[in-house]
Amino acid sequence: MTPLIVDSSYRLAPRMDKGSLNLLIVDDHAIVREGVKRAIQGSERNHTIAEAATFAEAQARIALLPPDVVVIDIHLPDNSGLELVLWIRELSQTMGIVVFSMNDHPEYVLAAFDNGASAFIDKGSPISELIDTIDLASRLPLQFHCKDWNQALTYRREKTTLTARELEILQLLPSGKTYIEMAETLFISESTLKTHLQSIYRKLSARNRVETINQARRLGILPTIYPNSTGL
Repeated sequence: MTPLIVDSSYRLAPRMDKGSLNLLIVDDHAIVREGVKRAIQGSERNHTIAEAATFAEAQARIALLPPDVVVIDIHLPDNSGLELVLWIRELSQTMGIVVFSMNDHPEYVLAAFDNGASAFIDKGSPISELIDTIDLASRLPLQFHCKDWNQALTYRREKTTLTARELEILQLLPSGKTYIEMAETLFISESTLKTHLQSIYRKLSARNRVETINQARRLGILPTIYPNSTGL
């Protein structure tokens, strides 16, 4: 279910009761999880905070004790955070989902929206904004909040965007994985992967894997330096 949109200028009044929430922070970097956890604990909120470093660990924790709000990084070692967003939203219509990412490119904002996130916030934002966004997501889980939403919407109107699945495949292209390995990572067939690749090539006006990576980097969809890159 696609969430309703909250205008980028919309703000809820701060929580007056400072009520306690059960939170789950999903990020593969321990220093990020610890930083967010300490910041929230240092605020007036009396939230209970659990952590997960992987997609699988997050699924297990959610199954054990469903949180009120999940804060998710896009890049996880065993699957995409965007897929976790989709999995959670199919599981629950009441759970708040905040995508917390270093990359605020419109493609990621739109993919988060399409998959059912409650909000998208850049990791460079003040921690107070993250705390307020968590509060907002807990109260309006099916409305989407992002301060750059108007920019993302303009981008969607002007350009044919990649789907969430195509974006996940694009992220894997610089990794050096073979097509079979990428398909296994995403739990799809090789033929399905190649169909998505042809769509990606067409949308980015590229003829092959190398051109696609270079074009995606120029557009800011992929980082200039990619972890575990083969140097393509």
